[in-house]
Amino acid sequence: MRVGVAIPQMAEGYGPGTTVAWARGIDAGPFSSVSAGERVTFTNPEMVATLAACAAVTENVRILSNVWVLPQHAMPMVAQQIGTLDQLANGRLDVAVGVGAREDDYRALGREFTRRHARLDANVAELRDLLAGRPPFEGADPVGPLPVQAGGPRILAGAMGPKAMRRAARWADGISGFDIAGDAQSIRRVNDLADRCWQEADREAPPVKISGSFVAIGIEDSAATLRSFAGRYLGFLGPELAGAFARTAGSSTPDALRTVLDGAKEAGCDEFILVPGTTDLRCLDAVAEVVAARG
Repeated sequence: MRVGVAIPQMAEGYGPGTTVAWARGIDAGPFSSVSAGERVTFTNPEMVATLAACAAVTENVRILSNVWVLPQHAMPMVAQQIGTLDQLANGRLDVAVGVGAREDDYRALGREFTRRHARLDANVAELRDLLAGRPPFEGADPVGPLPVQAGGPRILAGAMGPKAMRRAARWADGISGFDIAGDAQSIRRVNDLADRCWQEADREAPPVKISGSFVAIGIEDSAATLRSFAGRYLGFLGPELAGAFARTAGSSTPDALRTVLDGAKEAGCDEFILVPGTTDLRCLDAVAEVVAARG
């Protein structure tokens, strides 16, 4: 199982040098990917610009959008951004897409929150056409630049529930899930569901299975830092629910992280993404040590 690390874009203390320092550190470590996610009404830097910087200063790891909330955007612009990112990364881009859960982000961008699952299906179909070089309308030139990867990068679905998974099985190359606690049984249930849905959809290739969880190790008060980060990130759920979920985040020691990674591997993950709850690079060093020791 490969292990990727996200840029800590949602953590407090993010500054001008954070993106490049973390991207270079991830690229130098025993990791498979560097990723960033999309959120608008929060303190994080914008996803596409962040991934572009990561692509420009890395050579080894893949670049992963995790996740791109497609129903918030016009697909020709997304196609151009994907083509540009894949060009910057020289074909190292993967794209995980989803519907998001934050109505405020939709409202801020002037997009409807309703019917977003059906819109995602249509978005992906349009996006694949654009990435294959089909013009956005009759008489128009194609949207450029075309991706380095013929037909575009693989598209993963940020789907975990049965209905969303069945829809995704029709168009995705795999799934990109998440479990706050990094619980192996929960991760296995999602992975098994993906396998069943892909089989029911008569897909020839099995789904790529990615999951992830929060982490904070190698720093002082790591457990408190992790809970604080998770609670702040999940604040849109309300203080009571956010706090309950935050208390399940347990990867605050090297041993706990090893347990999560071992469980994810046993659960059938092809890759596991660690999302740091701190911008302190000591966390990345500690994570690298744990991952390298696993071989």
